[in-house]
Amino acid sequence: MSKHTNTQHTGQDGPLAGRIALVAGATRGAGRALAVELGRAGATVYVTGRTTREHVSEVGRTTETIEETAELVTAAGGSGIAVPTDHLDEERVRALVGRIDHEQGRLDILVNDLWGGEHLLTGSVFGKKSWETPLADGLRILELGVRSHVITAALALPLLVRSDAPLHVEVTDGTAVSNRRYRENLYYDLAKNAPIRIAFGLGRELAEYGGTAVAVTPGFLRSEQMLAHFGVREENWRDAIAQEPGFAVAESPHYLARAIAALAADPDRAARWNGKSTSSAELARTYDVRDVDGSRPDAWAYFEDVTYGGKDSSPDDYR
Repeated sequence: MSKHTNTQHTGQDGPLAGRIALVAGATRGAGRALAVELGRAGATVYVTGRTTREHVSEVGRTTETIEETAELVTAAGGSGIAVPTDHLDEERVRALVGRIDHEQGRLDILVNDLWGGEHLLTGSVFGKKSWETPLADGLRILELGVRSHVITAALALPLLVRSDAPLHVEVTDGTAVSNRRYRENLYYDLAKNAPIRIAFGLGRELAEYGGTAVAVTPGFLRSEQMLAHFGVREENWRDAIAQEPGFAVAESPHYLARAIAALAADPDRAARWNGKSTSSAELARTYDVRDVDGSRPDAWAYFEDVTYGGKDSSPDDYR
C-alpha cells in the first residue's frame, strides 16, 4: 500500500498517518477544510467535486477547485489527490472507488459532504411553501442532498469495511435535536434530515465491522459562499454582524474539520458516536478543539436559547 513519504511535511507523524480518506464534496467550505485537517493529521486524502480548473459546476463559483483543495492537503502535511467526480453519476463513483481500491487496497475514512444546492435556496425554498417551490428545484435538492449521499455510500462501503476501523461521516445542517423543528421547506427538511438517518442506519450495519457512522453538523458556517453573500472576507468577517446579528456566533470551516479529525483519531469513537448525530461544538468540547481564532462557538445552543427561546444573552456567551 502506498504511503505519503514527503519528509518536508510533519503529517506523516500525525495520528492519521497511513490512513486513507475520501472526502466527497471537497471543493470548498467544510469539505475543503475537512480534507486539509485530515491531511494535516497525516492521512492520504482523495478529494472530489465537480468544479475543476477546466469545469465549473452549477454552483457557479470559479474561485475554488478540487485541484486547489488537493494542493492544500499536501501543503498541510498529507497527500492530496484530486479526482473530478459527479456523485450523482454512478459510473463516475464506481471509477473513483475502483481507483482507490487499485491504488490503496482499502478505505479507512469516508466523509459524505455532498451538497451544492445553495443556489436553489433563496429563490425556490426560503419563505415558500413546498407547493410554491418549483418541482424541478425541489427534486434537484433531494438529488444533491440525499441521492448523492446514498450512491456514494452504497458504492464505497464495500471498500470501507476492509479497514480495521471504518469511519463514515455524514455532514449535514442541524443535529437530530435541532432538526426536530421544521426546516422551513419540505425539500430542505428532507435533504438535511436524511443524512442523520443514513448515519443511524449505517451505524447498525457497520457495528459488526468495528465501524462508526456519525452525522455531524457545523454551526453558522463562514464558508466562502457565506462570506461572499455578506460581502466580507475571513479577515473581516465580523463586519457582517451588522447585517446579520446571529453571525456573531459564526465559525470557520476548520472548527468542524479539526473536530472530525480528532474524532477520526479516537480509538473509542465507535462507543462514543456510532449511529449518533452531533455538532462541531459538542465534538470540540469532547476533544478540546478550538476554532482558528481560539474560540469555541456553539451556534446551535445560541439558536435554541436566544433565537427560539427568547433568552436575553450575548452571542459572546456562546463563543
